[in-house]
Amino acid sequence: MKILIAAGAFKQSLTAAQACQEIQRGIRESGLAADLLRLPIADGGNGTLDAFLATGGERVTAPALDPLLRPIQADYGLIDGGRTAVIEMALASGLELLAADELDALSASTFGTGQLMAAALTSGARRFVIGLGGSATSDGGMGCLQALGVRLLDANGQELPRGIGGGELGNIAQIDAGGLDERWRDAQIVIASDVDNPTLGENGAAHIFAPQKGADEGQVALLEQNLRHCFTSIAEQRGVDLRRAKGGGAAGAFAAGLMAFFRCEMTSGIELVLRHNGFRDKLTGCALVITGEGKLDAQTLSGKGPLGVAQLAKAHGVPTIAMCGGLAVDEAELRAAGLAAALPIVDAPMSLDAALDDAAGLLQRAARRLGYLLALRNEEVQ
Repeated sequence: MKILIAAGAFKQSLTAAQACQEIQRGIRESGLAADLLRLPIADGGNGTLDAFLATGGERVTAPALDPLLRPIQADYGLIDGGRTAVIEMALASGLELLAADELDALSASTFGTGQLMAAALTSGARRFVIGLGGSATSDGGMGCLQALGVRLLDANGQELPRGIGGGELGNIAQIDAGGLDERWRDAQIVIASDVDNPTLGENGAAHIFAPQKGADEGQVALLEQNLRHCFTSIAEQRGVDLRRAKGGGAAGAFAAGLMAFFRCEMTSGIELVLRHNGFRDKLTGCALVITGEGKLDAQTLSGKGPLGVAQLAKAHGVPTIAMCGGLAVDEAELRAAGLAAALPIVDAPMSLDAALDDAAGLLQRAARRLGYLLALRNEEVQ
């Protein structure tokens, strides 16, 4: 039996590579006779860089500022002989860089992601894959653009401080892109995101995503107002109206900010990763795919990592089982969407903190139990 293990990250506990390793270890412990192949996956969020580098490339570390403008070291990747850069914005501007009591949707900035993009441009990259998941920001990408040379001026013609956050977007009166490096004119930006929310409105960046980043009801209203002001200014000054752009709301409207200044293509993050890593070819001869992530919920049904894996595998006649820390969606809906089964890994009453601390053990033990079951039905699975 050949099994492809294609799991994503279990947030705050395991990277995608670690999750795949624990699943493999558990199945091996079960004694199941199987050829196990590991392929970490991601959908644009946490683990995107690792997933792209799983089949080769160079990891580069560069100085950057975190969402609250504190100095850190963050990684980006170079693939295709250095021609393509992979930027996982969560590594410089992500939620996991902040403690729970540090979440600040008004102040958090994408400036650090812009620093990584600038470093990759200097290294020679001209194609950029930008993974937009896991962000702590709601700044419309303006912090990133400042790092790339865009000047944001107030009504008095004074330049706003670098690292602007969503709470300051209402102060923008003029946008000067004259400082952008000319090399960006020929660059191609691929936005890896599975979010189709518009930039503004009830289903937009502020209302849907800002609460996850620490915003209360009043702050959500302020962010909506400020993002509307920002993108109205862009429409008036640059002639590009992104206020209703499908997918523009991704990562606190970072997607819309990129679209306003660069030649962009938006694509499904999981499809992009699976295509890059040759997932179709690796399915050859497989009897089963095992995927997983920290939580399967309503967002999973929109085509995020595990479901993307399951649907592509099903199209090639291979069933997929997902392992998860939490299951918050009807299993019948998951099956209808293409996932054969979902297996929660928590094996005893415990707090979330306890589960996160023992995520590796929980996943390993659950994989061992799965191996026992597969051994019982080995002939039918084959």
